[in-house]
Amino acid sequence: MRRTIHSARLLAPAVACLGLFLLVHAARAQVSAIDDIATYAGADRAERLNAGGRKEGVLTLYSSARSDDLAALAAAFEARYRIKVRVWRASSEVILSRVINESRGGRFDADVVETAGPDLSALARERLLQPISSPVFADLDKSARVPGRAWIASRYSVLVAAYNTKLVAAADLPKQYSDLLDFKWRGRLGIEADDAPWLATVVTALGERAGLDLFRGIASRNGVSLRKGHSLLANLVVSGEVPFALTVYGYHVDQLKRAGAPIEKVYLAPVVVVPTGIGVLRKAPHPFAAILFADFMLSDGQAILAARDHVVTNRRHGGLPADLSVAFVGSSKYLDERDKWTRLFRDVFIERRR
Repeated sequence: MRRTIHSARLLAPAVACLGLFLLVHAARAQVSAIDDIATYAGADRAERLNAGGRKEGVLTLYSSARSDDLAALAAAFEARYRIKVRVWRASSEVILSRVINESRGGRFDADVVETAGPDLSALARERLLQPISSPVFADLDKSARVPGRAWIASRYSVLVAAYNTKLVAAADLPKQYSDLLDFKWRGRLGIEADDAPWLATVVTALGERAGLDLFRGIASRNGVSLRKGHSLLANLVVSGEVPFALTVYGYHVDQLKRAGAPIEKVYLAPVVVVPTGIGVLRKAPHPFAAILFADFMLSDGQAILAARDHVVTNRRHGGLPADLSVAFVGSSKYLDERDKWTRLFRDVFIERRR
């Protein structure tokens, strides 16, 4: 018995070392596989991705998109490729935090992330995203292709003002942000609670000092209610709790309006556009399926998104209206100044209410 126990004690370190060796070897093989196919441009590219993806059989997607949009995309992908899509949905900030925390803990569950550009840029800075290339890139707007190809914009989240058509008369609509200084807007305004990128983009376009003074004046004179979540804010416009909202996604308005809701949008220049995109994780456990899904999102998936009122980046399926005066959220620039604009957003819209 003693000899058996002694032998087991001697073997334990060797078994642990073997387990560690196998784990490291598997991780290296995984990275090698994704490196090998991420930029592969051979004539058999599609066949290789299809074969590898079907062998893997599943992929995990982290996304901040609406649940019904995700269901439509996942169903179409599964029907075409016979690959199961496991979806975990959360806000862009929560997704960013989860991916970083998982990677620091040596856990790699996600294959693909689909969320707002600033958060994808943050993941790229952490070196968690795999640069990829695809033949479909030729069909995308130039602005969709991020330098380094760590992530690719799949759609443009256009932030518009929205109003309840039963509570706000068309004749009273503002033509520019300064019109919101009028006392008739007192107690009627709302904004999404984490829209610091919107404030940074609008204020930069208007001139920082003048822009900040303008929004401080609006908040001080008329008050601006903060609500967490763009979908919630759009629904509060419909219910009448927030008659006029400054930052609602345009496609939310279109979808609600089609369903008969009393909501309409108005464009106040500059119209802020948030690039929303897709990134493949460098240590994706299902690399073939991940890259196949990225290709799908930038090709066939674009038609699905466009049919659901999204502004997509593939020129074959739509694009931004030519007559809009737009300003893009600069994902990398905003990351550099995130603390500044988060502080200013709080100063303008939260501190002014006290």
